[in-house]
Amino acid sequence: MEIAFVQTPLGIAKIIGDAEGLTGVTLIDNNEPISTFIPAVLTTAVYQINEYFEGTRTTFDLPLKPSGTPFQLKVWKALQEIPFGTTISYLVLSKTIGDFRAVRAVAAANGKNPLWIIIPCHRVIGSDGSLTGYAGGLHRKKWLLAHECNSEQLSFF
Repeated sequence: MEIAFVQTPLGIAKIIGDAEGLTGVTLIDNNEPISTFIPAVLTTAVYQINEYFEGTRTTFDLPLKPSGTPFQLKVWKALQEIPFGTTISYLVLSKTIGDFRAVRAVAAANGKNPLWIIIPCHRVIGSDGSLTGYAGGLHRKKWLLAHECNSEQLSFF
């Protein structure tokens, strides 16, 4: 596994992966030094993440290799289908995977997403339009949604 630390507008991202794909993209809360050398297997990921934050990329085209339960993998696959600039509720996500009663389990799987922004868990909101839990903090979720949407739509948050 290779690791790179890159600066984003929301903090330092730790990117982990190998030739088979990315296994982790997380924000870290310590002052890890920014990588001066990016391993070859991570250069495309770093490039695409930078493009996302520059506003020139709306989808990621990267090999992914997240580790999770079959249920988590199913939820994370469904998250990747949420278009840039849109949101859905946890209930809608539950229906998408075929079980409207699994709202809490879907929310828990969403919270365990190991590939921050690549698998866009920030696009899932409460049924009433509220910004509910986000592992990276609600201020980051709000920032990401504003980054992807017309900021006027977010005025009710």
